[in-house]
Amino acid sequence: MGRYTLYKRYKTLNIERKKILMKILLTAVNSKFVHSNLAVRYLKAFTKDMDYECKIREFSINDRDEKVLEEIIKEKPNVVAFSTYIWNIEMIKRISNLIKLVDENIEILYGGPEVSYDSQNILKELNGEYIIEGEGEKTYREFVEYKIGERDINSIRGLYYKVNDEVVVNGKRPLMNMNELIFPYEENENLDNKIVYYEASRGCPFNCKYCLSSTTHGVRFIDIDRVKKELKYFIDKEVRLVKFVDRTFNCNHKFTMEIWEFLINQNTKTQFHFEISADILKKSELELLKNAPKNRFQFEVGVQTTNDDVLSRINRFVNFSDIKEKVEELLEIRNIKQHLDLIAGLPGEDYNSFKKSFNDVYSIRPEEIQLGFLKLLRGSSMREEAEEYGMRYSPYPPYEILKTKDISYNEIIKLKKIEEMVDKYYNSQKFNNIIKYLVNKFDTPFDFYNALGNYFDYKGYFNKNIGNSEYYKLFLDFNKDILKEEDFILKNLLKFDYLTFNKRRGMPEFIKSSLNKEEETKIKEIFKGIYSFKNYYIEVFDINIYKFIENSIIVKEKDYYLFGHEGDIIRITENII
Repeated sequence: MGRYTLYKRYKTLNIERKKILMKILLTAVNSKFVHSNLAVRYLKAFTKDMDYECKIREFSINDRDEKVLEEIIKEKPNVVAFSTYIWNIEMIKRISNLIKLVDENIEILYGGPEVSYDSQNILKELNGEYIIEGEGEKTYREFVEYKIGERDINSIRGLYYKVNDEVVVNGKRPLMNMNELIFPYEENENLDNKIVYYEASRGCPFNCKYCLSSTTHGVRFIDIDRVKKELKYFIDKEVRLVKFVDRTFNCNHKFTMEIWEFLINQNTKTQFHFEISADILKKSELELLKNAPKNRFQFEVGVQTTNDDVLSRINRFVNFSDIKEKVEELLEIRNIKQHLDLIAGLPGEDYNSFKKSFNDVYSIRPEEIQLGFLKLLRGSSMREEAEEYGMRYSPYPPYEILKTKDISYNEIIKLKKIEEMVDKYYNSQKFNNIIKYLVNKFDTPFDFYNALGNYFDYKGYFNKNIGNSEYYKLFLDFNKDILKEEDFILKNLLKFDYLTFNKRRGMPEFIKSSLNKEEETKIKEIFKGIYSFKNYYIEVFDINIYKFIENSIIVKEKDYYLFGHEGDIIRITENII
């Protein structure tokens, strides 16, 4: 047997050996247990025809590093591939170091937005061997080909890799045709109790300086018939919530109309979440949305600020009056939950300007308001202009703003307290009537939440866990210590809000029933055979709750209700009086 033939046979055997032994563990560290990672599923699906072992493991940032390490090592992978984001990169760095301490032969590959800018320098800092820059599916496929001996590493575009102490790159990879993607979810996949992510398009038509979407231009779509087929998969599996990760879902009118109409006509309880630009909603889209079943859709609307000068500084050219008009039209339909975003720390926005932005958005009364804080992401235009605006931000992920020349650190901290109050009290929708009553005692809604946040801090509640009933009782204490007003009306509204979301059993002492035995007996007799009082609790209020909810009118008169164990509320006053 000649030397060349022997070498050829050895090379063939070596390739086969690599194929048998090669195992890549696609590893996601999600921000919450209920989340699922779309990126690692795309990578697995895109290489499912290849001759190697691929497995997905998902963890959350709440898991202990040592436990994640144990689970990774247990899999005996040749390569661990991490999907990196601002919320998990620090944890992934620690786990990478631990992996190398246990087994230095395990190679580590990184991908995702947190390593896709300045990848050459980032890889030098990381305890791993490879980075996939940007869109990863094709690069990952070629990386797998390299690992099983079917490709030279120096032919893989979009891959950064270490050779001794140097980082080598073979050039950038062009963006792919979206229809080349393989549907990332498997037929037998268990998606129970998970939020599922899906994308019908990549890219964004806008160019906001704080966003990484501004680094690539144009929007690419998956074929619309394919999108419908894939959405039917989620519907058939009775997934609870599907979140579209498309940056601006409604940027293409024809595509938007067809998908929304398709989903509206489905017989399903699955909910669908979209990020939209409300100002570009067309009349025909609004008419179509009137037909949507209640809770079928959720919309996330980025407002960011209502200050036109600030908007122009971040390359965002929208008119708040247009957003307000469209959001209010949707609110009138009462079938779509809307979540509006604001960002504190934008260039040119001081404390008073943000206060105005908050009050402007609050005047719409969407179901949720989120106060976010500017994050100066690697690769964003905003980060490049940080010095110009006196921006000081954390050098650690998520690179959140600390102060600017327009807003101080102490003012940012004030806004963080307000953010917690809005999220806990307003967004939960469990304190609606209490808030509706109290907010009018202040000059603006912002002033109310600021005062509430300061009082919450005074009570020490930011630094400890408090029980559910304490969140209600806080309002009585707040009224007594800050407003110094009589609490007759507040107690009635507090009792109504509490009973709307909590069972009578275990009702706290500060919420007293006003129903006497004689009234209770009379009501049970009236509704005998209609309602089972094993399933309903009777309560009477000393103000007309209905008139307050409908018209914000305070009328001191008896008002009777049945509160069901399943959350239903029935007003029975007209049957009693």
